[in-house]
Amino acid sequence: MNLEQLDPKKIIDVSAPIFPGMVLYPGSHEVVFNSSRYQDTTSTTITFDSHTGTHFDAPAHAFENGRGVDTVSLSSCIGVCRVLDLTSVEEKIMVADLEPFNIISGERLLFKTQNSVDTWETFNESFIYIDGDAADYLAEKQVALVGVDYLSVKKFHGPDIRPHNSLLSKEIVIIEGLILKNVVPKKYDLIALPLKLKNLDGSPSRVILIDNY
Repeated sequence: MNLEQLDPKKIIDVSAPIFPGMVLYPGSHEVVFNSSRYQDTTSTTITFDSHTGTHFDAPAHAFENGRGVDTVSLSSCIGVCRVLDLTSVEEKIMVADLEPFNIISGERLLFKTQNSVDTWETFNESFIYIDGDAADYLAEKQVALVGVDYLSVKKFHGPDIRPHNSLLSKEIVIIEGLILKNVVPKKYDLIALPLKLKNLDGSPSRVILIDNY
């Protein structure tokens, strides 16, 4: 990744904008911006959930004594990734959908599914999610990072907690809420950093891909 000669045209922002009234996972705190003017400057108080928009899940999200988002491995969040074409998947991502991609240890993987055609105007309860067996498979492969194109890796109101627990127990980075609609599935350089929120369960993030390949 050569940042000294970075062509701005190769940067692809895959983050969701955060703003009042945006689509949220049900139960999340509404986004509130409260700006005030003092002398010649403006300052804004911002209220939102730690899992708003494009965000990281930390082990503390799944486990009471889990590590916070400030301890996420930064080396897992920066480097080569693959955007996998899973747009033919219906309902959920299963092991059989992942096996053809020959996934290896240490990979950063972003899953582009039918979720990417969503307009994000209202919450879609039937979003494509990761099956528990597929989460176990990714954990066994010891991937570094998994990113999905909706607001959870887990089925909405689904009883199977493995999509979070299997990955986070291995401290595999989870990024949810990626905007991959205009992203061609292939290899990219990834830069994805959470805010350094001490001991918290998650954090919004700005995530970019760099088309160097």
